[in-house]
Amino acid sequence: MASYLLLLAVAFVAGAMNAVAGGGSFLTFPALVFTGVPSIVANASSTVALMPAAAASAWGFRHHRRDFPGVSFRALLAMSLLGGVTGALLLLLTPQRLFDGVIPWLMLLATVAFTFAPKLTPMLRRVVHVGPRTLVATQFLIAVYGGYFGGAIGIMMLSAWSLFGLTDLREMNATKTVMAAVMNGIAVVCFVIAGKVWWPQTLVMLAGAVAGGYLGAHAGRRVDQKHVRTAIIAISITITVVFFLRR
Repeated sequence: MASYLLLLAVAFVAGAMNAVAGGGSFLTFPALVFTGVPSIVANASSTVALMPAAAASAWGFRHHRRDFPGVSFRALLAMSLLGGVTGALLLLLTPQRLFDGVIPWLMLLATVAFTFAPKLTPMLRRVVHVGPRTLVATQFLIAVYGGYFGGAIGIMMLSAWSLFGLTDLREMNATKTVMAAVMNGIAVVCFVIAGKVWWPQTLVMLAGAVAGGYLGAHAGRRVDQKHVRTAIIAISITITVVFFLRR
């Protein structure tokens, strides 16, 4: 019972985090692992638990997505689907012991991306320009990572699209939300079919994440995103260090 209460509370906070600034999986995945769920199952279950809130956000943004110059929305959608399936299947084929060894590095990658990408991207735009073909290929690679693990995929997409020359943050956020939901959604289908979801823990976290996301969407208007991002970064760094120490 204590574990379920912990998962419920963590998922509530994660849902609120996702509604304000993202980074909810920095909490849900480690919480499942620390309560005894095998890491691959924890990764799959975390994705399922956060999916309904992501799908609701994507539905809300459905009228705001646009084609990018030289790259259609459908092309990005196709790459997100294909990459999401590929990443999910790679996870399902990864031996448990190997994935346990990779987790700290995945957490580190997600933490670094979440922390530094928003600051580095404007500087990179001065010297790097991404063309349409490169953008499509990059979207596929991000989607593979999203289906496999998924931490900070939103930040990665925004960074790649900024290097492509996009500046309308509203349209970028709308498209990002839809693409993240698509790659996670197809991964969820793979995980459920493969039987890699522990439903009691997942349903508890799903309820907490939905409630947290609902309240976070309202509270987020009054909260400074910089403070939230700082808290998320501190949490992700701490959890990453813990995973390295557990190796």
